[in-house]
Amino acid sequence: MKNKFSKIIGTSKEEFDSFIKEGQIKVRPARLIPTIKTGDEGALTSIFLSSLRLVKEYRDQIFKDLKLSRNGKIYYYTEFGIADKDQKENRIDGLILIVIRGIIKDAAFFEMKNKTNLIEQTQIENYIRIAKDVKVKKLVTISNEFVSDHTQSPLNIKTPKDFALNHFSWTYLITKGQLLLFDNDQNIEDDDQVEIMREVLAYMDSPVSGVSGYNQMKPEWKQLCDEIYQSNVLNPRRDEFVSKAVLSWHQEEKDMALLLSKKLGVMVRSSAKKKDSIKSDSQKVCKEHHLRGELQIKNAVSDIKIKLDFERRSVTMSIKINSIPPNKGTTARINWMHKQIEYCRKKDSELFQSLENKIFIDTDVKFARQNLRVKYTDMESLLDETKGKEIQAFHILLADSFGSKFSSRTRFIKLIEEMILDFYEGMVQHISTWTPPAP
Repeated sequence: MKNKFSKIIGTSKEEFDSFIKEGQIKVRPARLIPTIKTGDEGALTSIFLSSLRLVKEYRDQIFKDLKLSRNGKIYYYTEFGIADKDQKENRIDGLILIVIRGIIKDAAFFEMKNKTNLIEQTQIENYIRIAKDVKVKKLVTISNEFVSDHTQSPLNIKTPKDFALNHFSWTYLITKGQLLLFDNDQNIEDDDQVEIMREVLAYMDSPVSGVSGYNQMKPEWKQLCDEIYQSNVLNPRRDEFVSKAVLSWHQEEKDMALLLSKKLGVMVRSSAKKKDSIKSDSQKVCKEHHLRGELQIKNAVSDIKIKLDFERRSVTMSIKINSIPPNKGTTARINWMHKQIEYCRKKDSELFQSLENKIFIDTDVKFARQNLRVKYTDMESLLDETKGKEIQAFHILLADSFGSKFSSRTRFIKLIEEMILDFYEGMVQHISTWTPPAP
């Protein structure tokens, strides 16, 4: 009597193959050049899984995120289905098996969406149930939706104990691949694998793939902006649109980090989000009418802080310079800071000129209740305002009023992404902390 398929983890690969042969399991091997229609989610699944199979460094990074073992022999499949179940309902897009000494030791299911298709709650809950039934403890969703961290999900979904639900945006996966092509310490060693990575990224970047970045805030974003601008009292418990608008900002913050990553060739990280971050930020925006974000860039003078002011409909980005010349008077420190900013002008005068009237300097004065803020063009006034006081640090700010475009779902993204690129290119990359001269 033949065995009946009941589990994946713990089954021998030989027995798994026999289940396929007998028709108890339905799968297709992942192909780099699938015979499925171009632009289909199945084609995207097959190409992505094949890129993991063929490009070692890419596989290592994604497997590390998913805590998948990189030991043993790895197998990649698409369109996993169980024969005695409803094939249409329960066909899961992808499956990776980790086989050690002939036994399946680890596995992960994948569910892919492209274009405007969203991850669906009932579908994922069903796939989690199937995964649990066959002893698989990992499910990965991939779509054009953004999350702050891959351990989070676009869905508010409760997972079983010891079960990992991860989510990647396509932009994140593309960025990971592009960083491997930069001239850095994470290069792909094999020249043939470099070319495979380029071809995969070319397909994903093509409009026919159905892959897109974050180009539109959620509808609730405009509603939140309008309610605050009209001075209406908001309650996050009562006004459900608030949390969705906040989620939209979290997604855009992540998109900005990935945008900078692709430009700079290093992974830029957005601020860490906890399980209750949406709740706490919803309360904050209702009470204080602002939201904050942060971008962490390796070797930059500091993290870039971002503040959204809903009442003024403005955005402020800032960096902090902690290390300033010690044992120097106030005038010397202000002059040192002024030279730093003038160096930015020297590096790109045209870009600096476009930013100059939006640049502000915050001066952290010892024992002062709040920082002294002046426009950069009025920086000389600091000499009088800080006379006899000790300057501890400087903040360089770029502040811009978006006006009515602040509430626009598409224009807001365009403006804030242009702003972060200009701020980094025109200023952040040229600013440095004070270092003592050589003896």
